[in-house]
Amino acid sequence: MFPHFPALLHLLHPAARIGWQYFSVHWSTVAGIAALWALYEWRARAHRAEAATPEEAAGPTRGQHTLFISGLLVMFLSLNGPLHDLSDYYLFSAHMVQHLALTLVIPPLLILGTPGWMLRPALKTAWVNRWAHRLTGAKTAFMIFNIVLAGWHLPPLYNLAMANHDVHIFEHLMFMVSATLMWWPLTSQMPELPRLPYPGQMLYCFIMTIPMSVVAFCITLADHMLYPAYAAAPRIWGITPMVDQSAGGLIMWVPGTLFFLIVLSVVFFKWVGADSDDSAGAQVNWTPAASPNLNRR
Repeated sequence: MFPHFPALLHLLHPAARIGWQYFSVHWSTVAGIAALWALYEWRARAHRAEAATPEEAAGPTRGQHTLFISGLLVMFLSLNGPLHDLSDYYLFSAHMVQHLALTLVIPPLLILGTPGWMLRPALKTAWVNRWAHRLTGAKTAFMIFNIVLAGWHLPPLYNLAMANHDVHIFEHLMFMVSATLMWWPLTSQMPELPRLPYPGQMLYCFIMTIPMSVVAFCITLADHMLYPAYAAAPRIWGITPMVDQSAGGLIMWVPGTLFFLIVLSVVFFKWVGADSDDSAGAQVNWTPAASPNLNRR
């Protein structure tokens, strides 16, 4: 009578099975992703309606649209399906893969996919403008991200997040928000909130590897279980809790470090190609009149 009942039951109990054929969906994440997509499309249509000329009415480019949708897709695949279920119920190492996606992949895709004009109206509000300039500065963004990263990997907070789903959701939101700030000095699309100059971007990428490496080092070489929830979890693929914990630390350590070194290399070649090391050369559609705060960093 109800042929799809097992599938519906699985959506209520996502940890029952692991595999792409048993893809679990968490509707709170779907609602959030849909809201971001709707806001993006609404802002694009509003921009076209407000434009005085056909040139001004151009919305996001195809490349920008693709990057933004890709960011939303990675967010969906990170917070639903097998990766979510493995990270929440079975493997610490899977959780580290999820955290890298939330902090190193999704934010730059969303920022690069969002034209500066979409966010510019918000800067007309004085307090938003003031706090945006404070929070997107390289020093502040660096400190916020790394404090959030280190804090949530301390056993008391991490174990609290594993025990309380609402806290876990809050943890992921903090990761994505702080990572968006962290990526801003490298990927900003707004001359009002500019990127660092090319040499500054390279130094920023190099220094960014240090705190993550320290946290990963402590996790990888720990001689006892830091996160008991994974010790009590059902064993999967024969991976022991200590091996899983060490693997998670290595996943944070090696791919996390390599990611920033790759970005550093890309910035270096952009710098060489631009033949300029000033802040203006590192910006998107930079004009002096539009960027009174280029030296704020």
